[in-house]
Amino acid sequence: MASEQDVRSKLQRAGQDHLLRFWDDLAPEPRAALLAELASLEPDVLREHCQRASAACSLAPGPLPDLAARLQPLPPERVGSATRCDQETRRRWEEEGFRQIALNKVAVLLLAGGQGTRLGVTYPKGMYQVGLPSQKTLYQLQAERIRRVEQLAGQRLGTHCTVPWYIMTSEFTLGPTIKFFKEHDFFHLDPANVVLFEQRMLPAVTFEGKTILERKDKVAMAPDGNGGLYRALADHQILEDMERRGVEFVHVYCVDNILVRLADPVFIGFCVLRGADCGAKVVEKAYPEEPVGVVCQVDGVPQVVEYSEISPEIAGLRGAGGGLLYNTGNICNHFFTRDFLDVVTREFEPLLKLHVAVKKVPYVDEEGNLVKPLKPNGIKMEKFVFDVFQFAKNFVAFEVPREEEFSPLKNADTASTDNPSTSRRALLAQHYRWALQAGAHFLDAHGVQLPEQSGLLPNGDPPAICEITPLVSYSGEGLEMYLQGRKLQSPFILDEDQARLLQPQKC
Repeated sequence: MASEQDVRSKLQRAGQDHLLRFWDDLAPEPRAALLAELASLEPDVLREHCQRASAACSLAPGPLPDLAARLQPLPPERVGSATRCDQETRRRWEEEGFRQIALNKVAVLLLAGGQGTRLGVTYPKGMYQVGLPSQKTLYQLQAERIRRVEQLAGQRLGTHCTVPWYIMTSEFTLGPTIKFFKEHDFFHLDPANVVLFEQRMLPAVTFEGKTILERKDKVAMAPDGNGGLYRALADHQILEDMERRGVEFVHVYCVDNILVRLADPVFIGFCVLRGADCGAKVVEKAYPEEPVGVVCQVDGVPQVVEYSEISPEIAGLRGAGGGLLYNTGNICNHFFTRDFLDVVTREFEPLLKLHVAVKKVPYVDEEGNLVKPLKPNGIKMEKFVFDVFQFAKNFVAFEVPREEEFSPLKNADTASTDNPSTSRRALLAQHYRWALQAGAHFLDAHGVQLPEQSGLLPNGDPPAICEITPLVSYSGEGLEMYLQGRKLQSPFILDEDQARLLQPQKC
């Protein structure tokens, strides 16, 4: 173990020796913990990190001044659509996706290292319940979608198959996530196929370039962003594990999208048949100022441009058909080949840009008192998972309908959008549409049949409450055998037990 003098010398070289200013106040055990943490910080790397954070934060925010001349929409040949394609083409994509899943060549990888600060909880987002009738959490919904897509692929090709689930956590989310999965018996997935690993942490920095102490004996650390995936893959030999399993294609997604389709066969098949090494699902932007990144080209290279980097004039440009010219909204839902991820981890990861996130970081003041700031006081540096698009040899985008595949959970219910209520309503509205399409009818509290309507009520709820477990239907398939001609009382839950009670009917 490094000595106090060794660590102090390192910190002096990095210009961060203030991190030991409370040394004399600490008992032996906290001293040992602080030394261990500080000893892991290389002085040159720490000094550069703090300097880069301060310099990056001092840059003027807002639209990039030279972007207009460098920006272009993705070429049409690089973009596919789940809705603007003929049925035969979509069927071929889906069949290819199922084939790859059945051959055990597909894995899913969950980005779950962030804290639920904006949501207002102290536990991982995946453990959150949005208020569904079943009270299922995000983690449970996702686990059940994996089980269902395995089942569908196996049935189609007459085999047993596995979709491994890799979950990238952080110092904040690893322990609670492991405990939660064990308590729920891994949602009936084989624990050997659920691989949790931890991303790196980076020190939070003041605007003046000083590392922040959150306690007398602890540096304020933060996950290195979802782009920390690539270092974490190497740190934990995840790609080697994938190779041993025969995985060739990886579906990467973010934990907070309640509508995410894990290992989506249509998306997988589209990317594989296009020969893509990297792909991104996108949704059409709802309006020019919507705060989502845009998947486009800069200097002829695919990348995501953040909404804050695009001027209102560019964001409002219209194409020949009248729609937004830059309308491909990024939803953190990506396809990678394992070979591409291997190249990124070995060659390109050091080239990834560091992004600034200005946050409210608790700290101890000069007297050692804990301070919870009321306004942002620190810088957290992050890498973004999509910044590797530029290195792809064959990048594609795949447009999907927002109402079917994207409803993120970002904020508490005090916010107007992307909150538990909007997430819950998005899922229930989807399941209501599925039930109507399968031939079901809904009754009100008095047994009177409700008029069929696909829109939401003025309060944002669907006309009837219907929840369908992913274990019965992954994307609306197969519901006719249970629901055609049925008159259902709201709220209605179609779970495995209910499906067994509803004897399959001939369609």
